[in-house]
Order: sequence, then C-alpha cells, then structure tokens
Amino acid sequence: MPRGPTAKSQRTKAAIADAARDLFATQGFERTTVREIAAAAQSDPSLVIRYFGSKEDLFSSVAELNLGMPDLRDVKPSRIGATLVGHFLDQWEDGSGLPVLLRSAASNDAAAAQLQRIFVEQVFPIILSAGKRENAAKRAGLVASQLIGLAMTRYILKLPPVVAMERELIVQELGKTVQRYATLS
Repeated sequence: MPRGPTAKSQRTKAAIADAARDLFATQGFERTTVREIAAAAQSDPSLVIRYFGSKEDLFSSVAELNLGMPDLRDVKPSRIGATLVGHFLDQWEDGSGLPVLLRSAASNDAAAAQLQRIFVEQVFPIILSAGKRENAAKRAGLVASQLIGLAMTRYILKLPPVVAMERELIVQELGKTVQRYATLS
C-alpha cells in the first residue's frame, strides 16, 4: 500500500522552501545554488531536487504570490495612485516574494515569465477597473514602470536617497504620477 509523505519529509520540504525563499530574496536566482539552499535547510542537495525537480521549479514554487491588490472600485477616484503606491510598498516590506522575482527576472526567463503572469493576472485587471478599457494596457504598463522603478531603487539597488525617503513622501509624490497613469484618458 503506498504511503503518503511523512511528517519528517514534510518538514524537510518546508525547510528547503523557506531557505530557498530567503536566499533567492537576498542573492537573486542566478547567484543562489542548490547546495546553498540545502545547507541553509540543513539538508542534502539531492533532496532539493527530489522534492522540487530543479532550481527553477523550486524558484517557481516559492515565488508564487498573491499581491492582494485592492479593489479600486472601493477607492475614492482621487486616491487611486496613493492607494496603489501604498499597497505596493506594503507588499515589498512584508516579505511577499516580490524581491525574489524582481532580482531574478532580469537574468532568468522563468522568473521573468512569472512576473509577467502576475502582472497580467493581478495588476492589469485592477488598472482596467480605473479607466477606459481601450487604453488599459498602456495605463497598466505605465503604472508598472513606476512601481518597478521604485522597487529597484529602494529595495534592490538600495539607492541612499530613495531608501531614506519617508513612506508618506513616496506615497504622496509617486502617488501623483501613478494616479495620472492609472486614470489616463
């Protein structure tokens, strides 16, 4: 009779996933090795492959994320930009997995595809609800350019002036630009 996963194997798999999530977030996909993941999980590299198939599959597994985008129909129209910027800052600062994807997307096709899928499935529909259907793709692209630019400068490159900037200032000022893009006619 086939047996299901044991409690020990479930703990090992969870430890590997946690270690991978941390290492991908701090080092990016390319610089993280299966051996490092296994060592951080106090496991064997062969178990990483056994449980996840490949480093790419492991990455995709731990990088699955739901951005929990706000329903803009519930937001005062003049606050759409500030709401999106504030929400995005929350996502970056709460360990959502965005650093894993953004660090890796520049050098890994699977990560780039994952980020594109998240954009299409989660961000685009929200922007669509903020304006006209016929220019929704353009509006969503412009909004994404600002939010990803903020993420790159504040959380990946850690440019001192952007890191030092108060959250309220970012929400207020970048919110104005995102507002204009999100509601472009």
